Amino acid sequence: MIALIDYKAGNLTSVRKALTFLGADFIVPETLADCAGARGLIVPGVGHFSATLALDEGWRRTIRDAVDAGTPLLGICVGMQWLFEGSEEAPDVPGLGLMQGRIARLTGNAQAQLKVPHVGWNALDVRRPGRILAGLPAGAQVYFTHSYAAPVTDTCAACTAHANVFSSVVERDNVFGVQFHPEKSGEAGLRILRNFLEACER
Repeated sequence: MIALIDYKAGNLTSVRKALTFLGADFIVPETLADCAGARGLIVPGVGHFSATLALDEGWRRTIRDAVDAGTPLLGICVGMQWLFEGSEEAPDVPGLGLMQGRIARLTGNAQAQLKVPHVGWNALDVRRPGRILAGLPAGAQVYFTHSYAAPVTDTCAACTAHANVFSSVVERDNVFGVQFHPEKSGEAGLRILRNFLEACER
């Protein structure tokens, strides 16, 4: 069973549809106790980083304890950004701190017509396939919609360029994050979600 965390800023409808299509058994937990026994956790998200404040200390502790016990965690879009230490978008709001570094605003490039927010399809430049990107073809295209992004650090599994080069996929042990929306990224996105579900079964 996968716990799909709802903090009222996630794109739950499309993530639910993708998980249902893949035959995944999942719940949207209403209480911390509902997460007990989950084989994986997904934190989706759209919008402003400050929305993660809804994940209070109880949720943070429950998620961290699950990760420490070996449960896989996947952050999507703002959910991935929350895995880091914090964001320029809401400087006083702490991230979960499972990844080092802070989220920064994309600069864009007016001359090259690279606007912010970055919306649309773009390529993944795979740095290390790891588990979450297993089976993806080189240069796989996925769907983005964001204005802030993670730095390229040693947790970067793939990066993407949009004026800035940023981490579009991160992986460290049983913690995974994707800046794009795999549930809206066709077969490449479904492959990533399958890989996460497979990690949850190990």
